[in-house]
Amino acid sequence: MVRGARLAVDVGSVRVGLAASDPDGLVATPVATLARDTRTPKAGDLPKDVAQIVEEVAERFAAAVYVGLPKHLSGTEGAAAESARLYAGALAQAVAPVPVRMVDERMSTVTAHQALHASGRSGRRHRSVVDQAAAVVILQTALDAERSTGRRPGERVEPTRPQDAPGGRAGGPRDAGHAGHTEGTTE
Repeated sequence: MVRGARLAVDVGSVRVGLAASDPDGLVATPVATLARDTRTPKAGDLPKDVAQIVEEVAERFAAAVYVGLPKHLSGTEGAAAESARLYAGALAQAVAPVPVRMVDERMSTVTAHQALHASGRSGRRHRSVVDQAAAVVILQTALDAERSTGRRPGERVEPTRPQDAPGGRAGGPRDAGHAGHTEGTTE
């Protein structure tokens, strides 16, 4: 696989978890839990959480961004999956040409809660970090799949047209003059 950090996003209705890998794509680590900005931004602006992810993509010269797709255990998709798909489309527009891929995240939050509980964190103290812990689970799973198959897992997300994106616009690193690292990227 191409060298470059990968990021993962766990999209929730209130918070967004963010994780990143090292440039060799070996280990996922937590980055932040962002407040989900659901207000409609002014023309030319991005929601604050999306803007923060765009900054991370640019600063880390990210080679790819994975967004968790919350499917039911049966494999079907519900309202949460639809919301994650809309978010991923807007994010893909904002970080283009860096590829964004949706990956199955079934059980990531459960796994994150179990890991936090095993580490001695009480349930009440989980809330502030469980989203980024879930993003770590999503990213580590994707990194392991990359290494075992030689390809990026999940489905590629096409950028949402600006008029279709939440808030009516999605810009990105290229608009700010600094795109992430995609040279030699294989899908």
